[in-house]
Amino acid sequence: MPLRVTFLGTAGAIPTTERNPSSVFVTREGEGLLFDAGEGTQRQMMRFGTGFSVSHLFVTHLHGDHVLGIPGLLETMAFNDRTEPLAIHTPHGTRRQLKSLVNALGNRPSFPVRINEVGGGDVAYRADEYEVRAFATDHDTRSVGYALVEDDRKGRFDRERAEELGVPVGPKFSKLHEGESVELEDGTVVDPEQVVGEPRPGRSIVYTGDTRPAEATIEVADEPDLLIHDATFADDMADRATDTAHATARQAAEIANRAGADRLALMHISSRYAGYAGDHLEQAREVFAGDTENVCVPDDGQKLEIPYPDGEA
Repeated sequence: MPLRVTFLGTAGAIPTTERNPSSVFVTREGEGLLFDAGEGTQRQMMRFGTGFSVSHLFVTHLHGDHVLGIPGLLETMAFNDRTEPLAIHTPHGTRRQLKSLVNALGNRPSFPVRINEVGGGDVAYRADEYEVRAFATDHDTRSVGYALVEDDRKGRFDRERAEELGVPVGPKFSKLHEGESVELEDGTVVDPEQVVGEPRPGRSIVYTGDTRPAEATIEVADEPDLLIHDATFADDMADRATDTAHATARQAAEIANRAGADRLALMHISSRYAGYAGDHLEQAREVFAGDTENVCVPDDGQKLEIPYPDGEA
Protein backbone atom coordinates (compact mmCIF):
# COMPACT_ATOMS: atom_id res chain seq x y z
CA MET A 1 0.00 0.00 0.00
CA PRO A 2 1.90 3.10 -1.19
CA LEU A 3 2.48 6.10 1.07
CA ARG A 4 4.21 8.96 -0.73
CA VAL A 5 5.21 12.50 0.24
CA THR A 6 5.68 15.18 -2.43
CA PHE A 7 7.27 18.44 -1.32
CA LEU A 8 5.42 21.15 -3.24
CA GLY A 9 6.94 24.11 -1.42
CA THR A 10 9.93 24.21 0.93
CA ALA A 11 10.68 27.94 1.30
CA GLY A 12 10.43 30.03 4.42
CA ALA A 13 8.28 33.20 4.45
CA ILE A 14 8.79 34.28 0.83
CA PRO A 15 9.33 32.33 -2.39
CA THR A 16 12.69 32.14 -4.10
CA THR A 17 13.53 31.14 -7.64
CA GLU A 18 14.20 27.61 -6.35
CA ARG A 19 11.60 27.20 -3.61
CA ASN A 20 7.86 27.85 -3.36
CA PRO A 21 6.18 28.65 -0.02
CA SER A 22 5.13 25.81 2.27
CA SER A 23 3.03 22.91 1.02
CA VAL A 24 3.31 19.13 1.34
CA PHE A 25 1.17 16.62 -0.55
CA VAL A 26 0.69 13.12 0.87
CA THR A 27 -0.82 10.27 -1.12
CA ARG A 28 -1.99 7.15 0.66
CA GLU A 29 -3.57 4.40 -1.46
CA GLY A 30 -4.89 6.98 -3.89
CA GLU A 31 -6.22 9.44 -1.30
CA GLY A 32 -4.70 12.92 -1.47
CA LEU A 33 -4.01 14.95 1.67
CA LEU A 34 -2.56 18.46 1.52
CA PHE A 35 -0.66 20.09 4.37
CA ASP A 36 -0.58 23.89 4.04
CA ALA A 37 -1.04 25.73 0.76
CA GLY A 38 1.35 28.60 0.20
CA GLU A 39 1.12 30.95 -2.76
CA GLY A 40 1.15 29.11 -6.09
CA THR A 41 0.43 25.68 -4.65
CA GLN A 42 -1.95 24.78 -7.49
CA ARG A 43 0.81 25.41 -10.03
CA GLN A 44 3.19 23.19 -8.06
CA MET A 45 0.57 20.46 -8.06
CA MET A 46 0.40 20.62 -11.84
CA ARG A 47 4.15 20.90 -12.20
CA PHE A 48 4.89 17.84 -10.06
CA GLY A 49 1.94 15.72 -11.14
CA THR A 50 0.03 15.25 -7.90
CA GLY A 51 -3.33 16.16 -9.39
CA PHE A 52 -6.07 18.02 -7.50
CA SER A 53 -7.86 15.08 -5.92
CA VAL A 54 -7.51 16.34 -2.35
CA SER A 55 -10.02 15.26 0.28
CA HIS A 56 -8.55 17.13 3.25
CA LEU A 57 -6.40 20.25 3.64
CA PHE A 58 -4.58 20.62 6.96
CA VAL A 59 -3.55 24.19 7.79
CA THR A 60 -0.88 24.65 10.47
CA HIS A 61 -1.40 28.42 10.92
CA LEU A 62 -2.65 31.42 9.03
CA HIS A 63 0.56 33.18 8.04
CA GLY A 64 0.45 34.06 4.37
CA ASP A 65 3.20 31.73 3.24
CA HIS A 66 1.06 28.80 4.41
CA VAL A 67 -2.41 29.83 3.21
CA LEU A 68 -2.28 32.34 0.34
CA GLY A 69 -2.51 29.50 -2.17
CA ILE A 70 -5.96 28.48 -0.93
CA PRO A 71 -8.11 30.89 -3.01
CA GLY A 72 -6.30 29.99 -6.22
CA LEU A 73 -6.43 26.29 -5.43
CA LEU A 74 -10.18 26.43 -4.84
CA GLU A 75 -10.66 28.32 -8.12
CA THR A 76 -8.64 25.69 -9.97
CA MET A 77 -10.70 22.91 -8.41
CA ALA A 78 -13.91 24.69 -9.43
CA PHE A 79 -12.68 25.15 -13.02
CA ASN A 80 -12.09 21.40 -13.06
CA ASP A 81 -15.80 20.89 -12.22
CA ARG A 82 -15.17 19.53 -8.76
CA THR A 83 -18.29 18.44 -6.90
CA GLU A 84 -16.75 16.46 -4.02
CA PRO A 85 -16.60 18.25 -0.65
CA LEU A 86 -13.31 19.51 0.75
CA ALA A 87 -12.55 19.55 4.47
CA ILE A 88 -10.13 22.21 5.71
CA HIS A 89 -8.68 21.79 9.20
CA THR A 90 -7.33 24.87 10.96
CA PRO A 91 -6.23 25.83 14.50
CA HIS A 92 -8.82 26.79 17.11
CA GLY A 93 -9.85 30.43 16.85
CA THR A 94 -9.02 30.84 13.15
CA ARG A 95 -12.21 29.62 11.48
CA ARG A 96 -13.56 33.12 10.74
CA GLN A 97 -10.28 34.23 9.14
CA LEU A 98 -10.05 31.09 7.06
CA LYS A 99 -13.66 31.41 5.93
CA SER A 100 -12.89 34.95 4.75
CA LEU A 101 -9.94 33.61 2.78
CA VAL A 102 -12.05 30.86 1.21
CA ASN A 103 -14.57 33.52 0.10
CA ALA A 104 -11.90 36.08 -0.81
CA LEU A 105 -13.12 36.47 -4.39
CA GLY A 106 -16.61 37.44 -3.28
CA ASN A 107 -18.41 34.22 -4.10
CA ARG A 108 -18.58 30.83 -2.49
CA PRO A 109 -16.83 27.81 -4.04
CA SER A 110 -19.02 25.73 -6.34
CA PHE A 111 -18.48 22.66 -4.14
CA PRO A 112 -18.94 22.15 -0.38
CA VAL A 113 -16.09 23.37 1.84
CA ARG A 114 -16.20 22.37 5.50
CA ILE A 115 -13.95 24.16 7.99
CA ASN A 116 -12.97 22.23 11.11
CA GLU A 117 -11.11 23.83 14.01
CA VAL A 118 -8.60 21.63 15.84
CA GLY A 119 -6.26 21.93 18.79
CA GLY A 120 -3.41 19.92 20.24
CA GLY A 121 -4.55 16.40 21.09
CA ASP A 122 -7.48 16.40 18.67
CA VAL A 123 -7.94 13.83 15.93
CA ALA A 124 -8.50 16.05 12.92
CA TYR A 125 -9.47 13.20 10.60
CA ARG A 126 -10.18 9.53 11.24
CA ALA A 127 -10.09 7.17 8.25
CA ASP A 128 -10.53 3.39 8.09
CA GLU A 129 -6.88 2.51 8.71
CA TYR A 130 -5.24 5.70 9.94
CA GLU A 131 -5.84 9.05 11.58
CA VAL A 132 -4.41 12.54 11.34
CA ARG A 133 -3.69 13.97 14.78
CA ALA A 134 -3.18 17.64 15.59
CA PHE A 135 -0.51 18.58 18.11
CA ALA A 136 0.55 21.81 19.78
CA THR A 137 3.42 23.76 18.26
CA ASP A 138 5.28 26.84 19.49
CA HIS A 139 4.93 29.63 16.95
CA ASP A 140 4.02 33.32 17.30
CA THR A 141 0.38 32.77 16.34
CA ARG A 142 -2.30 30.12 16.79
CA SER A 143 -0.68 27.01 15.34
CA VAL A 144 -0.69 23.23 15.29
CA GLY A 145 1.25 20.48 13.59
CA TYR A 146 -0.17 17.25 12.19
CA ALA A 147 0.78 13.58 12.36
CA LEU A 148 -0.53 10.92 10.00
CA VAL A 149 -0.46 7.70 12.03
CA GLU A 150 -1.54 4.37 10.57
CA ASP A 151 -3.21 1.68 12.67
CA ASP A 152 -1.24 -1.42 13.57
CA ARG A 153 -1.46 -4.12 10.95
CA LYS A 154 -2.48 -7.68 11.66
CA GLY A 155 0.28 -10.04 12.72
CA ARG A 156 1.69 -12.56 10.28
CA PHE A 157 -0.39 -15.70 9.82
CA ASP A 158 1.61 -18.90 10.43
CA ARG A 159 0.08 -21.22 7.86
CA GLU A 160 2.45 -24.06 8.66
CA ARG A 161 1.52 -23.99 12.34
CA ALA A 162 -2.19 -23.80 11.50
CA GLU A 163 -1.93 -26.92 9.36
CA GLU A 164 0.01 -28.69 12.12
CA LEU A 165 -2.91 -27.94 14.46
CA GLY A 166 -5.30 -29.50 11.94
CA VAL A 167 -6.92 -26.34 10.61
CA PRO A 168 -8.15 -27.09 7.06
CA VAL A 169 -7.09 -24.72 4.31
CA GLY A 170 -9.96 -22.32 3.60
CA PRO A 171 -12.29 -19.94 5.44
CA LYS A 172 -11.02 -20.91 8.89
CA PHE A 173 -7.62 -19.44 7.99
CA SER A 174 -9.26 -16.08 7.35
CA LYS A 175 -11.28 -16.23 10.56
CA LEU A 176 -8.18 -16.89 12.61
CA HIS A 177 -6.32 -14.06 10.91
CA GLU A 178 -9.27 -11.77 11.69
CA GLY A 179 -9.04 -12.66 15.37
CA GLU A 180 -11.77 -15.30 15.66
CA SER A 181 -11.31 -18.73 17.27
CA VAL A 182 -12.35 -21.73 15.15
CA GLU A 183 -13.59 -25.19 16.07
CA LEU A 184 -12.29 -28.24 14.24
CA GLU A 185 -14.33 -31.33 13.33
CA ASP A 186 -13.06 -33.19 16.42
CA GLY A 187 -14.18 -30.36 18.70
CA THR A 188 -10.72 -28.88 19.22
CA VAL A 189 -10.71 -25.08 19.43
CA VAL A 190 -7.83 -23.17 17.85
CA ASP A 191 -7.35 -19.60 19.05
CA PRO A 192 -5.86 -16.77 16.94
CA GLU A 193 -2.86 -16.28 19.22
CA GLN A 194 -1.75 -19.83 18.39
CA VAL A 195 -1.23 -19.01 14.72
CA VAL A 196 -1.08 -15.22 14.40
CA GLY A 197 1.93 -13.16 15.40
CA GLU A 198 2.03 -9.86 17.24
CA PRO A 199 0.47 -6.82 15.51
CA ARG A 200 2.89 -5.02 13.23
CA PRO A 201 3.25 -1.24 13.34
CA GLY A 202 1.94 0.93 10.56
CA ARG A 203 3.69 4.02 9.22
CA SER A 204 3.68 7.59 10.46
CA ILE A 205 4.58 11.04 9.17
CA VAL A 206 4.88 14.11 11.40
CA TYR A 207 4.68 17.61 9.90
CA THR A 208 5.35 20.52 12.26
CA GLY A 209 4.72 23.61 10.16
CA ASP A 210 6.47 26.62 11.74
CA THR A 211 7.63 26.12 15.31
CA ARG A 212 10.33 26.35 17.89
CA PRO A 213 11.37 22.93 19.22
CA ALA A 214 8.25 21.55 20.97
CA GLU A 215 7.67 18.61 23.29
CA ALA A 216 4.41 17.70 21.58
CA THR A 217 6.32 16.92 18.39
CA ILE A 218 8.11 14.16 20.28
CA GLU A 219 4.96 12.75 21.84
CA VAL A 220 2.49 12.73 18.94
CA ALA A 221 3.80 9.58 17.23
CA ASP A 222 5.90 6.64 18.34
CA GLU A 223 9.17 6.67 16.38
CA PRO A 224 7.81 8.28 13.20
CA ASP A 225 9.07 7.05 9.87
CA LEU A 226 9.43 10.64 8.66
CA LEU A 227 9.62 13.90 10.59
CA ILE A 228 9.17 17.03 8.46
CA HIS A 229 10.41 19.82 10.72
CA ASP A 230 10.83 23.59 10.55
CA ALA A 231 14.51 24.33 9.89
CA THR A 232 14.26 27.95 8.83
CA PHE A 233 17.78 28.85 9.95
CA ALA A 234 21.26 27.41 10.29
CA ASP A 235 23.40 27.89 13.40
CA ASP A 236 24.48 31.36 12.33
CA MET A 237 20.94 32.63 12.96
CA ALA A 238 20.06 30.61 16.07
CA ASP A 239 19.11 33.71 18.06
CA ARG A 240 16.81 34.89 15.31
CA ALA A 241 15.22 31.45 15.19
CA THR A 242 14.27 31.81 18.85
CA ASP A 243 13.07 35.39 18.43
CA THR A 244 10.86 34.58 15.44
CA ALA A 245 9.50 31.27 16.79
CA HIS A 246 11.29 29.03 14.32
CA ALA A 247 13.90 26.27 14.60
CA THR A 248 17.39 25.64 13.32
CA ALA A 249 18.40 22.54 11.40
CA ARG A 250 20.41 21.36 14.41
CA GLN A 251 17.40 21.78 16.71
CA ALA A 252 15.23 19.86 14.25
CA ALA A 253 17.73 16.98 14.36
CA GLU A 254 17.72 17.01 18.16
CA ILE A 255 13.93 16.75 18.16
CA ALA A 256 14.17 13.92 15.61
CA ASN A 257 16.53 12.06 17.94
CA ARG A 258 14.22 12.42 20.91
CA ALA A 259 11.23 11.34 18.83
CA GLY A 260 13.11 8.32 17.47
CA ALA A 261 12.42 9.40 13.89
CA ASP A 262 13.82 7.20 11.15
CA ARG A 263 14.07 10.02 8.59
CA LEU A 264 14.23 13.81 8.86
CA ALA A 265 13.27 16.35 6.20
CA LEU A 266 14.26 19.98 6.85
CA MET A 267 11.62 22.47 5.67
CA HIS A 268 10.87 26.19 5.49
CA ILE A 269 14.38 27.26 4.46
CA SER A 270 14.90 31.02 4.79
CA SER A 271 15.53 33.01 1.61
CA ARG A 272 18.76 34.21 3.30
CA TYR A 273 20.30 30.94 2.21
CA ALA A 274 19.23 31.41 -1.43
CA GLY A 275 19.90 28.19 -3.35
CA TYR A 276 22.36 26.76 -0.83
CA ALA A 277 21.29 24.81 2.25
CA GLY A 278 24.44 22.78 2.70
CA ASP A 279 25.05 24.13 6.20
CA HIS A 280 21.57 23.04 7.26
CA LEU A 281 22.28 19.52 6.07
CA GLU A 282 25.73 19.34 7.65
CA GLN A 283 24.61 20.69 11.01
CA ALA A 284 21.61 18.35 11.22
CA ARG A 285 23.74 15.34 10.30
CA GLU A 286 26.25 16.21 13.02
CA VAL A 287 23.67 15.40 15.70
CA PHE A 288 21.16 13.03 14.04
CA ALA A 289 21.33 9.68 15.81
CA GLY A 290 20.18 7.57 12.89
CA ASP A 291 21.61 7.00 9.44
CA THR A 292 22.84 10.42 8.29
CA GLU A 293 21.75 9.51 4.76
CA ASN A 294 18.21 9.71 6.12
CA VAL A 295 18.48 13.49 6.63
CA CYS A 296 17.57 15.69 3.68
CA VAL A 297 16.77 19.24 2.67
CA PRO A 298 14.19 18.39 0.01
CA ASP A 299 13.94 20.38 -3.18
CA ASP A 300 10.52 21.38 -4.47
CA GLY A 301 9.12 18.41 -6.32
CA GLN A 302 11.13 15.82 -4.43
CA LYS A 303 9.20 12.67 -3.55
CA LEU A 304 9.78 10.28 -0.65
CA GLU A 305 8.26 6.81 -0.46
CA ILE A 306 7.51 5.65 3.08
CA PRO A 307 7.96 1.88 3.45
CA TYR A 308 6.58 -0.20 6.29
CA PRO A 309 8.96 -0.41 9.26
CA ASP A 310 9.41 -4.17 8.76
CA GLY A 311 9.94 -3.76 5.04
CA GLU A 312 6.84 -5.78 4.17
CA ALA A 313 3.36 -4.85 2.94
